[in-house]
Amino acid sequence: MNAGQQKFQSFILERVQEDKIGEAEDLLAESFQKQADRTFDQAYLTSFMPRMKALLKPEHVEEVDRIMQEFGSNFVR
Repeated sequence: MNAGQQKFQSFILERVQEDKIGEAEDLLAESFQKQADRTFDQAYLTSFMPRMKALLKPEHVEEVDRIMQEFGSNFVR
């Protein structure tokens, strides 16, 4: 995991429902592995976003959605 991924993971885990942290860690590990394998693409991002948003505390969904949308708009593969 690189420094940017560590920062993103910390950011997300602070906003995840306490009982969903394990699921969020697994989902993040999956996405980081796809990045390492170079199989992370727009289709994967589209499936990742709703799964991650479902794990968030309600008051953080909008904030994280904006960040993921921004990342998605800048994502080129």
